[in-house]
Amino acid sequence: MANYHNYKQKKEKEPPVLSLDVEIEGVVENIIYRSDDTGYTVCSVKLDNRNEPITVVGKCPVLWAGETIKASGHWTKHARHGNQFQADTMVCLAPTSINGIKRFLASGLVKGIAATMAERIVNKFGADTLQIIEKNSARLEEINGIGPHRRAMIKESWNELRGVRDVLIFLQSHGIGTAQATRIYKQYGQKAISLISENPYRLCREIWGIGFKTADKVASSMGIPKDSLIRARAGISYTLQVLAEEGHCFELQSELLLKAQELLDIPVEKLAEALKEEIKEGNIINEEDKIYLKQLFTAEKLAAVCLARIITAPESFKPIDVSKAIPWAQTIMQITFSCHQQEALSMALSNKVSMITGGPGVGKTTILRALVDIFNARRLKICLAAPTGRAAKRMQEATGHPAKTIHRLLGYQPAIHDFEYNRHKRLEGDVFAIDEMSMIDIELFYSFVSALPDHAHLIMVGDPDQLPSIGPGNVLKDLILSGKIPVCKLQTIFRQEAGGLIVQNAHAVNSGGNFILPDKNSDSDFFFIECNDPEKIISHVRLLVSSRIPQKFGFNPMNEIQVLTPMRKNVLGSENLNTILQETLNPHGKGIERYGHTYRVGDRVMQIINNYDKGVFNGDIGRIIEIDSEEQKLVVDFDGLPITYDFTEVDELVLAYACSIHKSQGSEYPAVIVIITTQHYKLLQRNLLYTAITRGKKLVCVIGSKKAIWLAIKNNKIYERRTFLAARLASLLTNPVAPN
Repeated sequence: MANYHNYKQKKEKEPPVLSLDVEIEGVVENIIYRSDDTGYTVCSVKLDNRNEPITVVGKCPVLWAGETIKASGHWTKHARHGNQFQADTMVCLAPTSINGIKRFLASGLVKGIAATMAERIVNKFGADTLQIIEKNSARLEEINGIGPHRRAMIKESWNELRGVRDVLIFLQSHGIGTAQATRIYKQYGQKAISLISENPYRLCREIWGIGFKTADKVASSMGIPKDSLIRARAGISYTLQVLAEEGHCFELQSELLLKAQELLDIPVEKLAEALKEEIKEGNIINEEDKIYLKQLFTAEKLAAVCLARIITAPESFKPIDVSKAIPWAQTIMQITFSCHQQEALSMALSNKVSMITGGPGVGKTTILRALVDIFNARRLKICLAAPTGRAAKRMQEATGHPAKTIHRLLGYQPAIHDFEYNRHKRLEGDVFAIDEMSMIDIELFYSFVSALPDHAHLIMVGDPDQLPSIGPGNVLKDLILSGKIPVCKLQTIFRQEAGGLIVQNAHAVNSGGNFILPDKNSDSDFFFIECNDPEKIISHVRLLVSSRIPQKFGFNPMNEIQVLTPMRKNVLGSENLNTILQETLNPHGKGIERYGHTYRVGDRVMQIINNYDKGVFNGDIGRIIEIDSEEQKLVVDFDGLPITYDFTEVDELVLAYACSIHKSQGSEYPAVIVIITTQHYKLLQRNLLYTAITRGKKLVCVIGSKKAIWLAIKNNKIYERRTFLAARLASLLTNPVAPN
């Protein structure tokens, strides 16, 4: 809904028309503005004794068009909006009038009923309509267009609506908005109120999108003391979760307690007691003063065990004669490998587990293709995988061999909420190659290596100079640091299409040098626009995306041009840029508004959490191809795979015309616009700029200030993550033990 001209701001200080408290009752005709987080509402209400609807302003936990409200308050006069009823209290009642019932059903709240169908149903059943839906829904099939399937959909949606309403009222009274309340109801059903009343902190453990701070507000409103043991226990886990989001797998006990005290303002003694309780319950693991969340301890420890198992087990095929295989591959591919490439091939063919690293344009994919050809010639079963769909697709195009995401290779099974392939049921195959290793966090790496058979021949490919994984761990660097896996770093640059400044500048940035800029009027693949003013930068971006790049280079702005920025928030953050680019590129598509965002048919969107049931994962990019208001569903095409979302699930999606540089990892786009300014000061690092530049395949345009770019290039301080994978692997392979 439109922002109704800053209703949340100060009202004019004019005297009210009438200051006496009065009561009104009427039917809500429409919602003009509503904040799902606060319940602040501006609505149009039709009173029985007035011909024209009035404007009512106030707070209400739940309010839907067509409902009857009783409100007490007073009349005021606003300078811009005229007479309004300022409600101190608002109580909602089920619609009773024919008009109210029609408006309520036509609002789209009940699946299977759109405006036309609402008219038919109410014309048939009149004032008894809601009772019919509630207690005798079979009669709905008397309406033309309603069969058993639609009738069941209407009934199910009605039951859920009633249940959600009670939960919404309870949760919003404790400060939780509609989007989160809907997720809570889906998780807990009718037990939501009792479960949350018993322990509100379970929300941050069990509900996606709800963090400790939200659960803490609920607990506070329920009267749970600030220094209670239940809050301290939840706070310890929250502190570890914050550290995990920063990339750490563990924290030292003394440091953990100090950080928890700073975050929670609870005495250290109480926190130490809480930590003991969490360890006793098995939620947290203490290993020689290293404190882990249980799932991260398991992932890190068993990842090392599984990798050691693979390294020490025999292969399923006879050794390959490298002296014959490399010349054969050169003949087949009609190229001559460099010395480094031959070294990489020899290493990967001769070792059961190996690592190939290097920046852009150094021939990593060429080596991968040669390895696939050689292993194919031996009729071995090869499995290629990458952490994202786009990376897997690029891997497949480069090698000519099928590639999957790691999640799809492991085969998630919604019925059991687990991967089909794991420690107990191993993947079938002889050779496994995995690309974009820098993106892989410790939990995904464990899931992958635990599913590999003992005889697996494993080749890992990645660029350690890129940003580390979004999730906890530093797998690529830890494996190199362990000293137990053969590594070959490719350095000679081969790829220099169209002037090759993308690749040259990526390597220049990585080595601490300055941009190499093209001559004027050059048809280069790399450009820099100096601009320090945020509003002017936005104007540049709009012009580049909508006209300049499409006209000069022929790229489609809807699916071939990607805007990258370091942050989500602020004027130059991805959220604001997406709103602007949506209005620029797709202003008129059929759309819906949910949770403060507009989604339109044709929009490019990104999945922001792993949804194993749907088979879509964090970072997957698709396009909205259908919005069905009647069935309340939205369909997104992810590279030819249509995925359906209920309207209550669309908060899993964000617009993706612009995205953060972190979210772009593993993807490659024909054209990239990178924004780097001093607004992003805290995030300016060399690996951030390097990662952004290497996302562009054919064109990169950097917009920003020279100072910000200089700061990023000069800041090569590596933010150390607390991980123990390297030491675990080194210990296992130095002092072998029987693997689990």
